[in-house]
Amino acid sequence: MASTNDLKNGMVLNLDRELWSVVEFQHVKPGKGPAFVRTTLKHVLSGKVVDKTFNAGTKVETATVDKRTMQFLYVDGDDYVFMDLDTFDQIHVPKVTVGDAANYLLPEAQATVATHEGVVLYVELPTSVMLEVTYTEPGLQGDRSTGGTKPATVETGATIQVPLFISTGEKIKVDTRDGRYLGRS
Repeated sequence: MASTNDLKNGMVLNLDRELWSVVEFQHVKPGKGPAFVRTTLKHVLSGKVVDKTFNAGTKVETATVDKRTMQFLYVDGDDYVFMDLDTFDQIHVPKVTVGDAANYLLPEAQATVATHEGVVLYVELPTSVMLEVTYTEPGLQGDRSTGGTKPATVETGATIQVPLFISTGEKIKVDTRDGRYLGRS
């Protein structure tokens, strides 16, 4: 248990048996009435964001979330197998839990795996990764100055919009949060 006066960004709270991460908080002391804490909370599993207000000094239950750097090894059916870099233990993470991160996961890539009471909550990748373009149509000569984009398939199988000058075999930098092209390597 912790007091609302002790809240920090990134802290995980257990409210009504659901896990919420503190995105933002603000202590408010109005001229009239008791002080309170205004928070923005993000649901750990669904990503839903809500605003919640607590009275100052109210006790809230905190959750222990263990975040470890792990290495992605391989896909086993519908599970992704990760290895803890400290203990070398392997865990199976369901495809549903990995989510969109699967579009940017290469074997031996490192990721942060968050668990709570032995249950994997989410997999977090670095903000950008380097991927090789395995297929894209050639850009047309007259299209280079328009700043247009074309679809390209990368080595993980994901399709990303890239500038017209990118060709098959090039390595590109991709934002793992939204799949945007960030540049060439």
